[in-house]
Amino acid sequence: MIYSGKESQIVSNGNDSGAIPTAAPVISTIDALTSGESTPETPSSPTLSPGAYYNPRYDPKNFLEGPYSHNPATRLRQMLARPGIVIAPGICDGISARCALEAGFDCMYQSGAATTASRLGQPDLAIATLNDFAEAAEMVCSIDPTVPVIADADTGFGGPANVARTLFKYHRAGVAGMHIEDQVQTKRCGHLMGKQVVSREEFLTRIRAAVIARDQIPGGSDFVIIGRTDSAQVLGMEEAVTRLKLAADAGADVCFIEGVKTKELLETTVAALAPKPVLVNVISGGLTPSFTCKEAEEMGAKIIIFSLISCVAAVHGIRAAMASLKKTGTDFSSAQGMDPKAFFEVMGLDSVVKLDAAAGGKAFELV
Repeated sequence: MIYSGKESQIVSNGNDSGAIPTAAPVISTIDALTSGESTPETPSSPTLSPGAYYNPRYDPKNFLEGPYSHNPATRLRQMLARPGIVIAPGICDGISARCALEAGFDCMYQSGAATTASRLGQPDLAIATLNDFAEAAEMVCSIDPTVPVIADADTGFGGPANVARTLFKYHRAGVAGMHIEDQVQTKRCGHLMGKQVVSREEFLTRIRAAVIARDQIPGGSDFVIIGRTDSAQVLGMEEAVTRLKLAADAGADVCFIEGVKTKELLETTVAALAPKPVLVNVISGGLTPSFTCKEAEEMGAKIIIFSLISCVAAVHGIRAAMASLKKTGTDFSSAQGMDPKAFFEVMGLDSVVKLDAAAGGKAFELV
């Protein structure tokens, strides 16, 4: 079943009953998931809907105290549980990740659109593959393994098994959390027109698959699962909020509503989904107003991402440099005084030289 923004009716593939599906019960352990047994709610646990997933490991109160963890997923949960909004600038490659860290950001967002543009030179139209995203994530997460990276996982790249495979690959890459959306497989950037979304049940199947996969990681994992809906522009805000409530019941840790068009809509969404944290995506010129971090926090959002900040800035900067080179025949003005060593220092030159020297190497005594 596919819902189209161009049509008011439901477009069926012929295999649907026509009924609007509801969320299947999802509970806290893999044994319970496979057996269908319910896990009772404890007095100290959050208020849950009947049959909702609950794992005491992920109760926010467990992450309120103590020093920040060196594990990025645990650290992200600590940031979500404690006061203040989580600000995650969008990165598109190693250079943008280095610049974000240099600026002092303590969380980063690997944008699918930015990664597709940077790695492939293509628009965000479901062209990039899981391997494209996972390889990029492994690289950026390795720069500072303690800094949480939230990664776009699009639709999970297929059915439940593919969603699980995506989570496993992201976990191995060092990603702290990922978002799964309800667009069709031939998806597009959430701020473009003409989006289509799958049925509620197919969306929840994706969320459940991610939760089951996360809970199967040996030794346990604090990996954060973010449910994203693009249905607001297709089916309206009421349906979007309903989908996110169901996603939360299925085990999503954070709710992400794409394309919130006004301050009032964001505030009502946050209130409707409380106490689940809400993520808002700000793209200049996109569907969502250019809220500042302070404004988003005042509206109740817990995470704010700026998906295209790196790649749009790169386009402007590289365009200007290329135009200058074409006009003047030299790169002198575009370099702005940055010599090769200064550039490599931004890329971590000093730490590599120190490591080599500490190990007894002499190759980089003079650089």
